[in-house]
Amino acid sequence: MKIRVMKKRDWKKCLELWQNIPEMGLNSIDDTKEGIVRFLRRNPKTCFVAETDGIFAGTIIAGHDGRRGYIYHTAVLPQFRRRGIATALLQSAMGALKKQGIAKVALLVFSDNESGNTFWENHGFTKRSDITYRNKVISDAEMVRNREEK
Repeated sequence: MKIRVMKKRDWKKCLELWQNIPEMGLNSIDDTKEGIVRFLRRNPKTCFVAETDGIFAGTIIAGHDGRRGYIYHTAVLPQFRRRGIATALLQSAMGALKKQGIAKVALLVFSDNESGNTFWENHGFTKRSDITYRNKVISDAEMVRNREEK
């Protein structure tokens, strides 16, 4: 398994991976070729892929606004889980953010994503109960949440 910086040319393999993750939430603006390339243009050294024999086993999208770091789309294909891949991706992203002077990182996890929430808690990310997360959509984006077939 090799962890490397994500490149713009990786957009299609990343999207394919995300579409195969039951817990993922994607949208029709940010999770397109244009959206992924735009993010990588702003954050060329903070996003990573885990690759083995040409297969993308995992990704982490991380970036910052100059003040806070943010993590998005941390994902590992189910058949590659429990091998330390997500931890290696996280360490790569956190190291890259720290190198750029970022001291604090935030992320969002769906409340019902038990494995995701457990992963983040196990890596020292605390759940905040003192704030209310708010957002406002300014461009219509179709939200798609991958769901596991039952």
